[in-house]
Amino acid sequence: MPEELAAKEKVVGIKQVRRLLRADQARQVYLACDADPQLIEPLTEMCQKAGIPTVTGFTMSQLGRRAGIEVGTAAVALTKQI
Repeated sequence: MPEELAAKEKVVGIKQVRRLLRADQARQVYLACDADPQLIEPLTEMCQKAGIPTVTGFTMSQLGRRAGIEVGTAAVALTKQI
């Protein structure tokens, strides 16, 4: 599991990731492999259009734990360094 998911420079959740992508502030996005495809596919398309790498090999509970929250999450994005 990538250690960078524990970094402070991230957002957690589909809405927050979508907001970060629209603001062109995401550098990498993690998407849960067991999340609802209808929720994840728009984020995947946004990442492809913007050239942002995506990682999809983790479950929602794995992403949530690694991101430091007690529940699962469908998406986590690392923010660009300022």
